Amino acid sequence: MGNALACMPKKENKGSIGRSNRRTGRSQRTLAADEELLHRQALSMAIQHHQLSQRFEGSMSRRINGGSTSRRIGSTSSRRHNFSDPFSNGKQIPDFIENIKIKKFVLVHGEGFGAWCWYKSISLLEEAGLQPITLDLTGSGIDNRDPNNISTLAEYSKPLIDYLQSLPEDEKVILVCHSCGGASISYALELYPEKISKAVFVSATMVLNGQRPFDVFSEELASAEVFLQESQLLTYGNGKDKSPTSLTFDKQQIKGLYFNQTPAKDIALAMVSMRPIPLGPIMERLSLTPENYGSVRRYYIQTLDDHMLSPDVQEKLVRENPPENVYKIKGSDHCPFFSKPQSLHKIMLEIALISEKPIDGATDCKVVE
Repeated sequence: MGNALACMPKKENKGSIGRSNRRTGRSQRTLAADEELLHRQALSMAIQHHQLSQRFEGSMSRRINGGSTSRRIGSTSSRRHNFSDPFSNGKQIPDFIENIKIKKFVLVHGEGFGAWCWYKSISLLEEAGLQPITLDLTGSGIDNRDPNNISTLAEYSKPLIDYLQSLPEDEKVILVCHSCGGASISYALELYPEKISKAVFVSATMVLNGQRPFDVFSEELASAEVFLQESQLLTYGNGKDKSPTSLTFDKQQIKGLYFNQTPAKDIALAMVSMRPIPLGPIMERLSLTPENYGSVRRYYIQTLDDHMLSPDVQEKLVRENPPENVYKIKGSDHCPFFSKPQSLHKIMLEIALISEKPIDGATDCKVVE
C-alpha cells in the first residue's frame, strides 16, 4: 500500500506554482542568511582568538632569565590544567597521559595562517591533559608587523626561537608544524636540538640542507624564477626594480587548494584571518647539519586529499629526507586541523607516547582514517 501511494501522481492545484516560487524565494533567503551567519561566526572566532591571546600568559610580556627587562615572546596562547583535576566539561584525563613524558606541544602555523588555525587541536590537547602552545610567527596572525618588511627566516621565526630560548634548561617540547612552518622548525632544530624532544611535520616543508622551502612546492607551481615573473599577486615593498616582498592569496583559488575538505565555517574563518606571505623566508636556503638538525626525532603526517602539496610530493619529501615514522590521514586536505582534527589529534598522541629509542632504522608507515 505504501508503494502504491508513493507511485500515484500528485494532484496539482492552481496555487502550487505560486507556492513553489515562494518556497524557492525562502530557500534562497535562508542560504543567504546561513552564509551571513557563517561570516559573523568566523569574525567572532577571530576576535575571540585576539582577546584570548592577549589574556593568556603566553601573550603577556615575560621576564627572561629573571632580568628586570621584560621581552615579548611573539603572540602565544597557553592554558594549563592541574592534571589531578577533572576538566570543566566533566571529562577525566585519560590514564595513558601519565605515560607521556613531554606534555608541552608547540604548534607552529604555515604560510598565511596564524595561531588561530590550531583552535580545534588546542581544545583536543587540553581535554587530554596536555599543554598546547600556539605562536604567531612574525607578521602572522595578530602580530601586526608588515610582511613586506620580513626578509629572513631568522626574523620570521623569531617568536619560536625566543620561546625556545626562554625554556628552563632541563625542559623539552614537541614541535608540530604545518606547511611552510616546516622551515621554521627545521631552523629551530638546527639552533636548539637540546630543547626539542620530537618534531612533527604536518603536510609540511621538511627541507634538506641547502634547500629552500619554496623548492618543495616548485614542482607543482613552477620554478621560483618563473613564479616571481608571472605571479599577479606579488607586492613589491621595496620598489618594482627590487625583488617582491610578499604574496597575497587569491581567495577563490585557495579554497580549492587548501580547503577542499574543510567545513564551511572554517573556510570562512580562514578567509577573514589569512594574511600575505613574506617571500624572503621561503626563498632562503637552510643550513642543516646531522649533528643538530639530524639529532632530533622527526615524524611526518601526510594528507592524502591534499591539492596544495600533493601526496606524490609528500612521498618524495619522506623518501629524500626519511623521518622516523610516517602517518597518512585519509580524506584530509592540506589543513587536517580543520578537515580531520580527530585523526590529527590521535596521531599526535601516538607520537607523544613513542618511547625513547635510537633514531636509526627503517621508516614505519601508518594510515589513519
